[in-house]
Amino acid sequence: MIRGAVVWAAAVAALLPTLPVGAEPHPQAARVLAIGGSITEIIYALGQQDRLIARDTTSSYPAEAQALPDVGYMRALSPEGVLSVGPDLILSEEGAGPPEAIAVLQEAGVPFETIAGGTDADGLIGKVQAVADTLGVPEAAAAPIAALRADLDQLATLAAQAGPTKKKILFVLFVTDGRITASGKGTEADAIIRMAGAENAIGDVDGYKPLTDEAITAAAPDIILTMTRGDAGDDMDAKAAELLAMPAIATTPAGKAGKVITMDGLYLLGFGPRTGKAGLDLHDAVYGEP
Repeated sequence: MIRGAVVWAAAVAALLPTLPVGAEPHPQAARVLAIGGSITEIIYALGQQDRLIARDTTSSYPAEAQALPDVGYMRALSPEGVLSVGPDLILSEEGAGPPEAIAVLQEAGVPFETIAGGTDADGLIGKVQAVADTLGVPEAAAAPIAALRADLDQLATLAAQAGPTKKKILFVLFVTDGRITASGKGTEADAIIRMAGAENAIGDVDGYKPLTDEAITAAAPDIILTMTRGDAGDDMDAKAAELLAMPAIATTPAGKAGKVITMDGLYLLGFGPRTGKAGLDLHDAVYGEP
């Protein structure tokens, strides 16, 4: 199923822009700051980790990245903290902020390149290639793209076999004061659920929304999906038990069957080089291994 690396490199070059709009290659950059977990993962997948000098809090994979200085959460950056590590290139996911901090960084003279995201196969492949191009090593993307495409192809084949009997999944983002906030359409969770061949139990709702008990009962999910954030003491079993103990969850098929799937948040929703494998793991947890 895995296709030749050269074939995929040529295909990507033909179908996608060489660089993100407005970005320039920076082959000489030797002090790269990665903002966003998927960007850090891609840099490692490209074999360019020796150029990394710092990362943001969401960049928890691979484990060795955690030894790098942490400049803070990507949506709450401090210009002083970012500049203190002395980057000669800042490579960021979309959504970094706040806007005023980004404006200060852009005015500081350090190249700040934003890589477009994507939650489908073309978007994911384009993201990997864009990071490689921006780092000035376009050829390094061939192998990780080939591996990613192989996983996505396998996942698409398995997902198609679900047919009309798709399982309904409710993704729980968090619980506050006994009330669930869940993921509707247009979210990363919705994308990975559909990629895995399942149905979003609240796919008619836009974005992340708090749900009433009545809405949870009406959604009737077969499975509850949630995530850990990699924090110390973030216990999967405890999280599942907390959800199953909620009266509204207990009324659903998922609650009655005790069906809760918990996965690492960056792995599940990061949309980077491991997304195909994450989708395969989710599919197997939902439908059983093929």
